[in-house]
Amino acid sequence: MKNIALRADSLRASIEKTLILPGISVQFTAGCWTSVVGPNGAGKSTLLKALCGLLPSEGKIELLGQVLAQWDARERARQLAWLGQDSASVDELSVADVVMLGRLPHQSWLSVPSEEDMSAVQWAMRSCEVHEWHARRVGELSAGERQRVLLARALAVRARVLVMDEPLTNLDVPHQAQWVQVMRGLVKQGITVISVLHELQVALMADEMLIMAHGHAQHLGACDSPATHEALRQAFDLRLQVRMLDGQAMVLMDIRKETHAN
Repeated sequence: MKNIALRADSLRASIEKTLILPGISVQFTAGCWTSVVGPNGAGKSTLLKALCGLLPSEGKIELLGQVLAQWDARERARQLAWLGQDSASVDELSVADVVMLGRLPHQSWLSVPSEEDMSAVQWAMRSCEVHEWHARRVGELSAGERQRVLLARALAVRARVLVMDEPLTNLDVPHQAQWVQVMRGLVKQGITVISVLHELQVALMADEMLIMAHGHAQHLGACDSPATHEALRQAFDLRLQVRMLDGQAMVLMDIRKETHAN
């Protein structure tokens, strides 16, 4: 029987009085990388925010076997790390200072960073290849470079569950490949990774895939499963094909599907 790191039962969430999640039930396997995909407006980002307690919601959420609302706030922040699209502005801070923010749940008020904090920050910066910029202001960096710094901040938490909403935004192909390697390394350490991805080719490199549509979980299964590949085709209106090449699933656009002008 699989251990479950994060679970939602009958989860309902709205944004500006619009119901986005009408009662989704889903679970994420511990020590596994699950990619969350689906068409625009499927509710992917809303689901992740609700799971992390960042949106008001109804229903039951469990983190590591305990109801989310019952966690002490500091301890929950140690166990569950979040990387979103709307991270607070950190332009005036140095790269090292931003990454150190990831260690706040582990520090006492106004305390000096410990050796463990420094080690976690150094590891995170090297993992994301931002160590050479440690003294630079984040505002001086490009959008892709900034995204790597924010990823390093999330990694520095050293949480047991890492949740990310579109972490590959603005990253070029080499750094997308590096990101995949980092995620694989985390999973080997027993970390649970959950990531919303628009890059379907990268999403298929995960262990499991959650496919969403209209606020519902349409399919959850192994990324190398033919059933998952077919569910992915269905979710995207049959406009793609999935083929296996050297043991890796490949996504191909299917331009043969007829379209009709309005």
